[in-house]
Amino acid sequence: MGCVRVVVVAGGIGGARFLRGVRAAIPDAEVTALVNTGDDLTVHGMRVCPDLDTVMYTLGDGIDRARGWGRDGESWRVKDELAAYGADPAWFGLGDLDLATHLIRTRMLDAGYPLSAVTEALCARWRPGVRLLPMSDDRVETHVLVDAEPGPADAPRTGGGRRAIHFQEWWVRHRATLPAYGFVQVGLEAAKPAAGVLDALATADAILLAPSNPVVSIGTVLAVPGIRDAVRAAPGQVVGLSPIVAGAPVRGMADACLTAIGVATTAEAVGRRYGSRAWADGVLDGWLVDTADAAARVPGVRVEAVPLLMTDEAATTAMARAALTLAGV
Repeated sequence: MGCVRVVVVAGGIGGARFLRGVRAAIPDAEVTALVNTGDDLTVHGMRVCPDLDTVMYTLGDGIDRARGWGRDGESWRVKDELAAYGADPAWFGLGDLDLATHLIRTRMLDAGYPLSAVTEALCARWRPGVRLLPMSDDRVETHVLVDAEPGPADAPRTGGGRRAIHFQEWWVRHRATLPAYGFVQVGLEAAKPAAGVLDALATADAILLAPSNPVVSIGTVLAVPGIRDAVRAAPGQVVGLSPIVAGAPVRGMADACLTAIGVATTAEAVGRRYGSRAWADGVLDGWLVDTADAAARVPGVRVEAVPLLMTDEAATTAMARAALTLAGV
């Protein structure tokens, strides 16, 4: 057998940490990280790709490990100066080191390079050891439907006493405490998979769904026209890892996202939402849950229970090995 090809569908912090485990578990494999870009936004004229950057910095050993995001050794003088000018948005801070990444990305995008090519150029510095691909070269932004008040009078209105705000405002500024009534991916219907995405899926020996947010990270990637069908048609097995352990998200506020779409915050409910690849629109062949959720069942899917807390690199590598074994590689 030749070089094993693995595609990992990932969001930000959880996906990035899991990818470190995959890289350690199968060091000779050709690993492609297919990363969510629905969280992207423009701040102070710069294009920011939070999940792509978190994966790139984490695998390139430049991440602030305590926070799980942003640069190690970061400073915030520019952020403080912007605040002194009263510049909005004050709730989304860009560190001084991080600014360089966004400046280079924005300059290249403005020059006409697609996001996939820009990401490749940025990775030439960080050398993450895996191939990073954005889900799409097209602009897709996730918005959240919340109550119309409180909020700026000029915020987009959707009728029914609700308004749409950017996902980052809901997530970072409001910490997902505003009741959400749904998610809208602006630009999604016209988006196409980024260069290289369909080829990577078509030749994958295994596809792993990282323990990332199942709604706004993995769900958004799978919603790009053509990607779900490509995952379903892939030759390798598709194995997902639950981001929910004992009824709570391992990290972040995935429970708020699941509640907004009417899905219970359980490992079983998330597995059932992904669905069996044997059924229409389903994507899973295997589903890894934590030992605390060993009773979970997903019709048509092989469910196995292993420790799923990424407490250290050894535990994360063991998780990745279990997923790869379940996928048959």
